[in-house]
Amino acid sequence: MKLTRTQLQNLLIEQVLFSEGLRYHVENSIPLYDCIYRPGSKGFFSLISESRKMYNSGYMKVDEDELDMLNSDLGEFALYEGRQVALDFPISEEADYELQQINEKKRRKRRKKKSKAKKSGSYYKGRKVKLNKPARNSGSGGKFIVYVRNKKTGNIKRITFGARGMTTGLRNPKRSKSFAARHRCAQKTDKLAPGYWACRIGRYPAVSGAPYRTWW
Repeated sequence: MKLTRTQLQNLLIEQVLFSEGLRYHVENSIPLYDCIYRPGSKGFFSLISESRKMYNSGYMKVDEDELDMLNSDLGEFALYEGRQVALDFPISEEADYELQQINEKKRRKRRKKKSKAKKSGSYYKGRKVKLNKPARNSGSGGKFIVYVRNKKTGNIKRITFGARGMTTGLRNPKRSKSFAARHRCAQKTDKLAPGYWACRIGRYPAVSGAPYRTWW
């Protein structure tokens, strides 16, 4: 596999970039059948696939044996019985079985990770959310929004609270104390109720826009 000086200059002019592996092959005149990557590895298949594209674009010269490789489907993949297999790449039954086992372990690991994420209560209608962290509400409902997990069902509940168009009154101590008394904040312990969060919005100055304040 060689490049003439003119071809190499054209590559530089046209800024065609070879991968590090293919560039090493070209610069050292190493044929594809003596690939620097282990046959069957990701690097091996990538190199063959890249070489095919470069050859078809006229950027590489190859010998007859290399051409046979590039005219095959080596470096390409297809689905067989629900799994990806390498085309035109001989493999023993034992090795194929081991690959199936490895792929199955990876699938189980992904499923387990996905299931664990869902059980952690961090998803609401397929969207990842932060729990017990009030924020400004840009959707429907009250001024603020918070996502809370219902311990009995494990489901996530979307809670909005706070009247739009009205200030929280957190900058006024008398007003805060009056609010806490009227709404009986000391008795509110249910995190699934809007009142619980309305009584505690003073704990989140970055959200309320007022200094940190509590009613107790």
